[in-house]
Order: sequence, then structure tokens, then C-alpha cells
Amino acid sequence: MAKQVDGKEVAEHNSKDKGVWIVVHGHVYDVTDFVDEHPGGAEIILRYAGKDATEEYEPIHPPDAIKENLDPSKHLGALIPNTLPAAPQPQPTEPTPAPAPMAVTIQPHGHAEAEEYVKPPLDQILSLHDFEAVARRTMSKRGWNYYSSGADDEITMRENHNAYHRVWFRPRILRNVSTVDYATHILGFPSSMPVYITATALGKLGHPEGEVCLTKAAGEHGIIQMIPTLASCSFDEMVDAAIPNQIQFLQLYVNADRARTKKIIAHAAERGVKALFITVDAPQLGRREKDMRTKFEGNASAQQTQGGDNFRKDQGAARAISSFIDPSLNWNDLAELKTAAGKMKVVLKGVQCWEDAVRAAEIGMDGVVLSNHGGRQLDFAPSGFQILPSVVHHLAAHGYHRNPARPFEVLVDGGVRRATDVLKAIALGATGVGIGRPMIYAMSTYGTDGVSHALQILKDEFDMNLKLIGAPTIQDVVPSMVDTSALSHPSVEVTMFTENYERMMPVGYKAKL
Repeated sequence: MAKQVDGKEVAEHNSKDKGVWIVVHGHVYDVTDFVDEHPGGAEIILRYAGKDATEEYEPIHPPDAIKENLDPSKHLGALIPNTLPAAPQPQPTEPTPAPAPMAVTIQPHGHAEAEEYVKPPLDQILSLHDFEAVARRTMSKRGWNYYSSGADDEITMRENHNAYHRVWFRPRILRNVSTVDYATHILGFPSSMPVYITATALGKLGHPEGEVCLTKAAGEHGIIQMIPTLASCSFDEMVDAAIPNQIQFLQLYVNADRARTKKIIAHAAERGVKALFITVDAPQLGRREKDMRTKFEGNASAQQTQGGDNFRKDQGAARAISSFIDPSLNWNDLAELKTAAGKMKVVLKGVQCWEDAVRAAEIGMDGVVLSNHGGRQLDFAPSGFQILPSVVHHLAAHGYHRNPARPFEVLVDGGVRRATDVLKAIALGATGVGIGRPMIYAMSTYGTDGVSHALQILKDEFDMNLKLIGAPTIQDVVPSMVDTSALSHPSVEVTMFTENYERMMPVGYKAKL
């Protein structure tokens, strides 16, 4: 019979002097020797010394993280039910709701009047913009600030979306579009539409099930999910949640400890992941001030927890989880990583100029993602969509674009909110487009059903817009269908994106929404 522990004994071990025991998921652990090594700092563990820490542990850690990090001798046994003495509840670590409009303003008969915000039912959500609007009003402050923040003045984050508005369609008429087909292949793998769910970190800041919601919806709709290194769920949880033959990619931050990086790659290959996306735009974390104003009171990502990394938690969630990323990563390291990847495709994620795209092709990569990390790294970096024409032009000049003898694909992410955005990218030479924030906003507000609804919205938009531009298939979406003459001229028009954008404020001000 497994050993059982009386809750009264647990309660006595409530300090470094007396020993630090905690309860997680009904099991008792001696974490005395782990307190000072804990990636989230000693304070959070000591706050729960002698108590049940499950509520704090659950949102950020994968289920088995504590078992994997502690020596088995520190697993003291199961807690005897109802024996842990009642204690004053600790100060909740979940912050107050986001600084967003919890009421809407209407003007009946010319007089402003506030109404309490009511979360709409899912069937009233008509666009990806709607998910963002609901997320802004219902998410926790910590989660909203982490997901929505961009670098510095957030110019690039806004430009990522606005750039799409500077390209116009040139529709073709009198074509048979009684049926249209928007299915495609990305890196040779089938996808029901030219979209994949790109990697975003810390899914449980938005929903208790975390990134598994994205996995399930992607499987339901036949699109590809890119698994993030810094997920709240464990890698295996996401792979296990996939349906048979579901395609998954892995986004990789390269660790300074290359042995750990190779272990991650090897495990991904064993579990059937088809492509490795190496993030190359984050040698130094961008300054995301909205996020930095929210002290990170949670713990580490799954990957950091398993690796025992130390990190700073006083500068927001982003800085708290990124301490292990290797800033020395360079072109000379890629051959070793490609060898480690074996049969997996290898793509560089975060390319921001045509020269680096060409060099990636020259050294044998399978593709690039034109990306600026969602506008979260270098402010005034160009949008991936804006540089797409020049990248495609120079790749073609070097024999690397749509050359059957040397497959090399160009993907884009950042700022996409409509199927029309995707179609513009396809017309300009992209194979597919990654969508990140809208998917986690859908997940945060309505769970798996929300993500599924978001993907169905995109499918409905693809069906309609392919007919309207006169393209029976994705292959019929060609450069002559778009006018790019204004692409290099930034604009400042007000859009639905602008309505959702929360303006940054200096210290001492509260958002007036």
C-alpha cells in the first residue's frame, strides 16, 4: 500500500527551518532542498509551505513537472483526505481583469450611458477581430498583457496588420467558381487551407486546458499546429491530444545547453513531428513594456521547469520565461541542428530580409518564415508581408523559389485577421501563413470550441473570397491578382484592429476605456 501522509504533519513543515512540504494534486512533496533552485524563486514556494499549492501550480506547469524535477525520495506519499488544517487563503496570484472596457458606452437620446459588458455567445462571433475584442474584456490582466504586448512603442506590431491594407485585389471575372478548393500543402504536408497555427507561449494564461485546445481544433479542421517550446502544456500532452495522422511542427528556441536542445529535437522526431522551426529573431528579448508592467507571479514554462532554469520574474511573463535562449546562435550552428533533426524539415523562423532568406536556402534549409516575432522583438522591423515580394524575387533569381529540383518554401506570420490577408500573401509567393494571437484569443475566450469556430470562420471567408476574386483553387491565386503599388507606403487609417488595440500609457496613468 502506498504511503499516506497526515495533513497535520504537512502543515508543520512550513518554513526553511522546519522543512518545506507542499501538496500538489493530492500528493505531498518535500521541496526544502529545491526552494532556492526553483526557477520562479523561493518566495512562491514559501508562500505555500505546509499548504496545498495545486491552485498556483496548475495553470503554468505540465502535470508531471514536479515528479520529473524532484528526486523520488522527496515524493513523500499521498495526502490523507481531509486532514490538512484549514488555513487563511494566500493572496491570489491571478491578477484582476485586464485594463479593458468592462462596460460599453451607448448614447440613447444623445446621452452617454454605460452598460455592463456581457460576454456574447459563440454564435455571435463573426470574425477573428471579435475574439480579440472579447478577450480584451474578459482575460486576466496578466494573460492579456502577455499576449497583446509588442516591442517598445508597438509600431511594428500594428504595421504587421496594416501592411495588408495596402495591397488591393485585381479580381478576375467570368470564371467558373461554382466550387472552390482552398486545400494546399505546407512543406509537403496536407492542410485544409493555407494557414497553420503558429507557436505562442503560456497557453494556460488564457485557458486552463492550454495549448491542447489548439491541438484538438487543428485536428478537427485538418490544419497544422506548430507546438511551442514555451508551452504551458507539455510537448507530449499536445502530441497525445492529436488525432491519427495529424501533422504537427515544433518551434524551437535553441538552448545554451546544446545537449538539452538535441534531446528536445530527438524526442520530437520520435513522436512523429514533421518539421522543426528554429526561432532566429530572439537573441535578446524585446522590451515589451505592457507586459513588463505586470509582475510575473506564476512559474516557468514547461520546458524551463523541466530544465531547472533560473529566470527573472520582476519584468513580466516574457522576460520570466526566456532566460535560457542562447544569444550566441549563429549560421555555423545550423548544420549541427539540421543533422540532429534527421528526416524532419528544418525552417528558420524570424527572417527579416531577402539576403538571409537566400543564405538559408544556400545552406540547405527547407524554408523560412518571414516574421518579426509578432512585433514583439525589434520595433521598426519590417512586417513579413511587406518584405515578401523582395524575398520571393531574390529567391527566384537564385533558383530557389518554386523550383521542383530544390524545394524551398516561404511562409509568413504576423498581423493576419482575414482570409483575404492570407490570399494576398499567397498571391505574392508565400506557401502558407501562420496565425498566432487570434487563435489564442479564441482559445482564451471559448476554449476548443472557440478555436474551432475561428477556423471555420476562415474557411467560410476562403470560400467566399476565392469566388469573388475568380480563383477556383489556391493555385489560381497569382501575382497578377493583386496591386502592390502602395505596399511600401505606410498608412494610418482606423481599422477594426485599431479598435481592439489598447493604447500604451506612460507610468502613472490608467487606461480609460
